[in-house]
Amino acid sequence: MTAGELISDIIPPLKYNETGEKAMDWMNELRVSHLPVVKGTEYIGLISENDLYDMHDPSAKIKDCFPTLPKPFIYASQHVYELMKVIADQKITVVPILDENNHYLGCTDLLYLMSQITAINSIKEPGSILVLVMNTHDYSLTQLSRIVEENNAKILSSYITSMPDSTEIEVTLKINTDNLDRIIQTLVRYDYVIKATYQRGRFQDDLKRRYDELMNYLNM
Repeated sequence: MTAGELISDIIPPLKYNETGEKAMDWMNELRVSHLPVVKGTEYIGLISENDLYDMHDPSAKIKDCFPTLPKPFIYASQHVYELMKVIADQKITVVPILDENNHYLGCTDLLYLMSQITAINSIKEPGSILVLVMNTHDYSLTQLSRIVEENNAKILSSYITSMPDSTEIEVTLKINTDNLDRIIQTLVRYDYVIKATYQRGRFQDDLKRRYDELMNYLNM
């Protein structure tokens, strides 16, 4: 999935000649802390609610108070994981999306992105979670997939977490089976280190509850 596929029509861009008051009204209405500012199809930058709070005169125009603004963005052709990285690194709630000519196409927000990520990571799919620890050079998703599939299961999603000041990584796998016993036995025979397992039942109910709580929070 690319960033261009995640453009939301809910959040309109703020024109450069709009006022701080209008920007704040939109943020309150849309429940976001940032808005993209444009002049035609030119992306001017991203304004935050903190910027607006610092305005001496909220009725003044954005262009008169902010000759320059920070310009975080992502290209429409980039992968959704790169979009997530922009949000995490920049700590923003809205990400502007540009075409290859740097023209503004639209944006996506954290709430809409989260609703799409659940499908990518198979959070709602039944199954179990397996967490492995290994050195970076030992990681092979091909081999892990083969082991899982030899035990009549499939990997629904995976992600890697790097450990600070270490060559070790954590590999988290979502697998479409309620029972990991045979898979774990095979992994141990191949000298994989199992850090944790979360099998269907209480874990699945807790995961669904936490997901619902997160979505309710984002909707507040």
